[in-house]
Amino acid sequence: MPDDELDGVWKALSDSTRRSILDLLRQGPRTTTQIVEAFPRLSRFGVMKHIEALREAGLIHTREERRQRINSLNVVPIRQIYERWVGRFEEVWASHLLRIKEDAESQAIEGQTRKRPKKR
Repeated sequence: MPDDELDGVWKALSDSTRRSILDLLRQGPRTTTQIVEAFPRLSRFGVMKHIEALREAGLIHTREERRQRINSLNVVPIRQIYERWVGRFEEVWASHLLRIKEDAESQAIEGQTRKRPKKR
């Protein structure tokens, strides 16, 4: 996905309420009413605006079932962000962490050999 298409995803993720809605949907699909009830400090209209922003960004799918709308998480855009922004740096971080681990282990071994009493 080109960067300009991910801009909407970044914008949607920049809002803490929207991230909270996504966290709720990670637990499983929810009706719009259930999402509204999970945010009692917001009006129904306010929650609906957040849901619409997430829908436009492609972060949630909504299907109609009788008179209800069922919302579910779409992880594809988040995975695309991960691959574009995190995945590329994963190897660099892994090698740095491995080097730190090796340095700490070698220092621990050196410290143990220094503490041993000398044999006579």
